[in-house]
Amino acid sequence: MMNRRLSVPAAMAMAFLLLLPGTGILADAAFDAELDAVRQAWAVANYQLPGNQREAAFEKLRLRSAAFADQHPQQAEALIWDGIVQSTYAGVNGGLGAIGAAKQARARFEAALAIDDRALDGSAYTSLGTLYHKMPGWPIGFGSDKKARQYLEKALEINPTGIDPNYFFGEFLYDTGDYARALQYLQVAQQAPPRPGREVADAGRQGEIRELIAKARRKLD
Repeated sequence: MMNRRLSVPAAMAMAFLLLLPGTGILADAAFDAELDAVRQAWAVANYQLPGNQREAAFEKLRLRSAAFADQHPQQAEALIWDGIVQSTYAGVNGGLGAIGAAKQARARFEAALAIDDRALDGSAYTSLGTLYHKMPGWPIGFGSDKKARQYLEKALEINPTGIDPNYFFGEFLYDTGDYARALQYLQVAQQAPPRPGREVADAGRQGEIRELIAKARRKLD
């Protein structure tokens, strides 16, 4: 029978491989740590910083998230989070730089979909749909409510009880005047299970949900 135990040199070589960038357990841990750091920094900048500090925070964060995505161009999660940061920066900035950031976000989301459209529970669909909805249309931007609806509905197929797909589709319906259906999706979002490690983001999103539910109810009164 073949002796399957590694020799000492072979064991040392395998241990060395685990330490190399882009390989092994340590590389996976480093990727997860940076992904979480970007995610947490986004939540703090989006929900906890005062308005006059948000643009500078996102300007700094978008450089970090872009570098992270560039280092991991085949990792859908890194691409998605750079897209989220870039699109949020576009909304916060609102100036000429917003269009460039929005286009970069779109490219990241599309690249993520080509790799794994179910990564992060279909978040690329949610984010891309929201981006198409919020962007102005031609000739200023590339906004399209038709495309927005298609992407948002696809996100709900993948993650029907998630807080984000239900909130953003509810927001889309509210903005397009369908207040009764908007309220239905917003109430599903309100009951979504908490996401471990996303406490800041969940608390901020729940605040947005409560605010939009109140507005939808006033429209229906």
